[in-house]
Amino acid sequence: MLEDRIEILKTLNDNFNINQRELAKRTNISLGKVNAVLKEFTMDGFIDRITNNRGTLYKVTEKGMKFLEENIASAKNTRLKLHEAERKIVKQAVILAAGRAEEFGKPVGMLEIEDFKLIDRTLNILKENGITKIVIVTGYESQRYEEYFKNSKNIALVKSDTYKWTGTMHSLSLAKDYIDDDFLLIENDLIFEKRAIKELAESPNHDCILFTNESGSGDEAFVEIRDNHLFKMSKDIHQFNRIDGEMIGLTKISYKLYTMMLEEFKGNVNPYLNYEYVLLDVARNYNIGFVKIDDLAWGDADTAKEYEKIKNYLYPTIRRRELSYEMNSIKAIVRDSLKVNDEDITEVVPAGGMTNKNYRICVKGERFILRVAGAGTEQMINRSTEMFNSAIASEKGYNVEVPYFNLETGVKISKFIENAETLTHRSIKKEENLKQVTTILRNLHECDDFHMDNEFNVFRELEKYENILKSDNGSFFEDYDEVRSEVMALEEELKKCDRVFVPSHNDLVSENFVKDTQGRIYLIDWEYSGINDDMWDLAALSLENEFSEDDIELMFRLYFNGKEADKNSRRRLLIHQICQDTLWAVWTLVKEAEGDDFGTYGIDRYNRAKEYLKQLAELEV
Repeated sequence: MLEDRIEILKTLNDNFNINQRELAKRTNISLGKVNAVLKEFTMDGFIDRITNNRGTLYKVTEKGMKFLEENIASAKNTRLKLHEAERKIVKQAVILAAGRAEEFGKPVGMLEIEDFKLIDRTLNILKENGITKIVIVTGYESQRYEEYFKNSKNIALVKSDTYKWTGTMHSLSLAKDYIDDDFLLIENDLIFEKRAIKELAESPNHDCILFTNESGSGDEAFVEIRDNHLFKMSKDIHQFNRIDGEMIGLTKISYKLYTMMLEEFKGNVNPYLNYEYVLLDVARNYNIGFVKIDDLAWGDADTAKEYEKIKNYLYPTIRRRELSYEMNSIKAIVRDSLKVNDEDITEVVPAGGMTNKNYRICVKGERFILRVAGAGTEQMINRSTEMFNSAIASEKGYNVEVPYFNLETGVKISKFIENAETLTHRSIKKEENLKQVTTILRNLHECDDFHMDNEFNVFRELEKYENILKSDNGSFFEDYDEVRSEVMALEEELKKCDRVFVPSHNDLVSENFVKDTQGRIYLIDWEYSGINDDMWDLAALSLENEFSEDDIELMFRLYFNGKEADKNSRRRLLIHQICQDTLWAVWTLVKEAEGDDFGTYGIDRYNRAKEYLKQLAELEV
C-alpha cells in the first residue's frame, strides 16, 4: 500500500542509522514486506544502499525525497468521509449565550428589537425549520434566562459558572448531557435572515459551517475552502493564501464529530479555546462542508454601536428581504403547481394558520387558498390519505374544489369562496347553521360510495403522539399512566357498544365550516379524515364548539331527523369525548415540547377527560 511505502521512506529519512529489523519494528510493518519495499526503492532510485562495518544501511536520495514530498502533500489534502451519504434531518440546536455583555447589563439575547427579543427570533426560526430540542448555555446574568424560560418545556438551560475565564468550547462541552444527535450551533448575539438556518439545516453535509462575504468589521473569522471542503479558519488574515469568506457563527455539527471534539478537548490546558478551532483540529482528516450565502444580511450585537446599527438599519433590511423572499417563494410554489407565469399571480396575502401557513392568492383573476404544511406535520398527518379523502369530499360536494395537492410537500391549493363566512363557536349553534352541519355529517356517514381506505383509530393515534412526545423529551401529566389505562380500556368498551364504522371528518372545529353567500356550508380541511364511529364527529362537534346540554340535545334531534338519541349513542358520544380530550391534551404536550405555548388548554382538556371518566362510570350499562 502507498501508506506503507510512505511510512518506510519517511522513517528512513528520519533515522539514517537503521537496519531492516529495526525499520520493521518502528513502522509496525512485517520484516518480509519491509525487505520487499526496500528492494523496490533501490531499483527505483529512491534510496542508496550503504554497506559498512555495521551492516547494510539506507539513505534516501533526492529522487526519494521528491517522491516523499509529493505524496505527503497529497495525503494532507485528502479528507475522509465521516458519514454515510444520505442527508439527516436536524432537530436539535445549541445556543451559546454565556458571554459577558456588561455594556448592556443583560445577556445579548435579551436585547429587544421592535417588539421581540433577539433570543425569541432565533428560537422562532429554529421552530419554523422543525428544530424542537434547544439547549441554551448561559453564564453572564444567567438568572434572566432562567426566569424567562422557566415554563418552557423544550428548552434546557445549562449554566457555565466559569464563563469569565473560558472560551466557547467549554460552553459547548457543557451541553453534552443534553445532545444525542446532530445539531445546529448558534452564537446568541447574532441576527440574520431566516434563510440562513433553512439552508444550513437542509445542507446534505452532516458537518458544515455557514459563511458569507467579508463584512470588513475588523473582527472577521476568515475561511479558506480547498477541494470543496473547509481547509482553514482564523481571525489572522496573514495566515491565508486566499480568503473565501467570513464565518458568522452558524454551524451544523454531527453527533459523531461532536464526540470527537469532546475527546480532543479532554486534554485541553487553554481555558480560552474556542469551538471553531477544536472543530478544525479534529476535522483535519475529514470532510467538513460549507454553505456560502454571498449576500446574507446579518450582524452581531456585541457592542452598543452595533446594536443601534441593527435596530436602525440592519433589521429593517432583513425584514424587507424576508418579506420579499417569502412572497417570491410562495409565487414559485404557485407557478410550479398551477403551471402559470409570475405575471399571472397578482395577489399573495397571508391568511393565518396555526400549524400550517395559509395564503390567499389570485391567479388569472381567480382566488385560491394556498396551504404550506408546517414543519413536523408529516409525523402526525398522512398526506396520502388526506389527498385521497379530500378529492372524494370535493366530488361529493362536501369540500371545496382542490385543484392541486402535493403529497411530498403537503402543499395544497383550494378554491377560495368569495365573501365567505367562517363559522364561529357562536354562529355554528344557530339552528339554521346547525341543521345544515348535521345534515352534512349524516350524509357523509351514510355515503356508501365514499370509500376511505384508512381508519382514524384514536387509540393508535394516542400511541403515536406519546411516541413523538417521548422523542421530543417532553413530559406527561402527573397521573397520566393511571388515566391512560382507563382510556385505553375504552377500546374494548366501544366494541361492546357495537360501534359502527363510517366515513368521518374527525376535526369539527367551527373554522372548518365555511358558508358562501348563497347560504351553503362547506366542510374543509380533511387532514384527520378516515373511517370512524359515527358518534366521533358529533362528539367533536360538541366539544370543539363548547356545546351546552341543550345544544347537544338539538344536535341529536337534527342529526337523527327529529328522533331522540338512544342510550347506546349517548354512551358512545361520552366515550369519544373522553378519548378526544385525552388525545388533544397529549397533542398539546407535543406542541409545547416543540416550543408552542397553549396556556391551560392542554391541562383543561385533560381534567375534563377525567371528569367525563367519572360520568361514564356512573352511567347504567
